[in-house]
Amino acid sequence: MPEIILNVPDSMPIALRISQDRLGGELLLAAAVKLFEAGRLSSGSAAELAGLPKPVFLQKLGDFGVTTFKQNTDELAEELANA
Repeated sequence: MPEIILNVPDSMPIALRISQDRLGGELLLAAAVKLFEAGRLSSGSAAELAGLPKPVFLQKLGDFGVTTFKQNTDELAEELANA
């Protein structure tokens, strides 16, 4: 598995209000959420990157203001009409 080393300022755990031990996990989660939001990763792949079970990852999306639904209101209305 590839390993990535990030140099972050010492102030990051304080700014994020988390312990230094949780910093790596928090950054991985943020990256996974953004890649999912951009359509670059599926929810399953993003959950794997974040090191979380898929249901937990999907719940965490709400903490970032990211919806799991990719359809706009017109598409939803059309789907409802066809149901």
